[in-house]
Amino acid sequence: MPAETLPDPVIARARSQSLSAMLTRSAERHGAKTAIICGEVTWSYADFHREVERLASGLKRLGMQAGDRIAILARNSHAFIALRFAIARADAVLVPINFMLNAEDVRYILDHSGARVLFVDETTKDTALAALGDRLEHVFGIPGEHAPPPAGLPEWTELFSEEPIAPQSRGGEDLLQIVYTSGTESRPKGAMLSHNAVLWEYQSCIIDCEWTASTIALHAMPLFHCAQLDCMIGPALHVGTTNIITGSPAADNVLQLLVRHKATSFFAPPTVWISLLRSPLMKTADLSALEKGYYGASIMPVEVLREMNARMPQLRLWNLYGQTEIAPVATILFPEEHADRLGSAGRPTLHVETRIVDDAMQPVAPGEVGEIVHRSPQLLSGYWNDPERTADAFAGGWFHSGDLGVADEAGYITVVDRKKDMIKTGGENVASREVEEVLYQHPAISEVAVIGMPDPKWIEAVTAVIVLRDGHALEVEAVLAHCGEHLSAFKVPKKVVFAENLPRNASGKILKRELRLSLL
Repeated sequence: MPAETLPDPVIARARSQSLSAMLTRSAERHGAKTAIICGEVTWSYADFHREVERLASGLKRLGMQAGDRIAILARNSHAFIALRFAIARADAVLVPINFMLNAEDVRYILDHSGARVLFVDETTKDTALAALGDRLEHVFGIPGEHAPPPAGLPEWTELFSEEPIAPQSRGGEDLLQIVYTSGTESRPKGAMLSHNAVLWEYQSCIIDCEWTASTIALHAMPLFHCAQLDCMIGPALHVGTTNIITGSPAADNVLQLLVRHKATSFFAPPTVWISLLRSPLMKTADLSALEKGYYGASIMPVEVLREMNARMPQLRLWNLYGQTEIAPVATILFPEEHADRLGSAGRPTLHVETRIVDDAMQPVAPGEVGEIVHRSPQLLSGYWNDPERTADAFAGGWFHSGDLGVADEAGYITVVDRKKDMIKTGGENVASREVEEVLYQHPAISEVAVIGMPDPKWIEAVTAVIVLRDGHALEVEAVLAHCGEHLSAFKVPKKVVFAENLPRNASGKILKRELRLSLL
């Protein structure tokens, strides 16, 4: 290419897209419209943009440099979503942390990511203070939905600055966030997602999930999770919706907010939708405004879908399938496709190409089981400080999801198993190996296999099948107590089964699928 045709850096910057530029455009288009409602706080788009700018200016004054990692360990609030955009505006990198993790898990993420600053609320303060990372320099308190910032910590308002902030220097393929995701390994991986990856995914969601400026969306699932953060509230803010944020997905709270705000859109995993159906308030709740419902994380039981259709006939449902590494939506089953394809994950979304392949990376025939792989601009840039896992994930030029599936002649995908042996319980990922390693520490346990079993509440319940050492006895309560000492609460088995042996193949590998079938 002749030198005179090379892109000028000024032109390249002018053409770059970023998350904070997205919010600026939304504020210019919808300035007076309500953007955020959380507890007693209501912000217009102009208000929201102003708070983000003040926070970003404060982060710069604190000494944050481009690419520095800033972590949030907190429940949903107006403060959380403001920080999400302020961190991007300050050219820093967001590290959202699951508030259900214990101090040991939180410390690992803080240390591994090299976070310099941590924001916490009243509900996470104690865990945070027990988990302070080696490189952590500052801890700030933020308010919750109905609670002030935690006492004893500098408040986030101390950061607010009216000083003008320089134009954003990062965008495009620069790193926007590191989201930690569990795998079969005992330690989580940090999926690196760029501004481009997330914004490409927003476009997929806006078009395929029908986000519009007239939507009124309730956001009740945790914002640390990419599903709520980047499938729901991110695309919603892109197009100018009104967004109600709550820190509690409890059925009665959700139903009251849906009714009060006449919400037209709501996302939740099947466990939460089931809890709504079982709530006594459901009998009298006027949900006639609720037009669009989304679910994911696990398959919705067919009988539950039928009950939802009977009780909320106006509600159109989307099934979203994907994972953190693809920002996270990969395939979608549309409302009009549910009747004939219950249980399907649908077909690839707008900016995703998906195949089902064998171990040689060759496409399998319709109806045959293979691994689900993707190509997409939505994909992660790699795993933070982990080139080996990055190389494995992109072997053959496709991203390996680790899920096994089948496709029919029309390309509709059904997920049949997980190559990575992940348990998805109540919308959260649990790596079976991590639980197994903790159980193997108990002196009475000879062998153990941890699997996910169907459950009416959790969809999949973490289930431990244990073979005891000769001459040892063990009660279920002792097993749970042992796990509780070493694992976050949602990773502790919901069921414990004692067995004489575990099924194995000729090479000695435990046959978990056979084990599941034996327990059904």
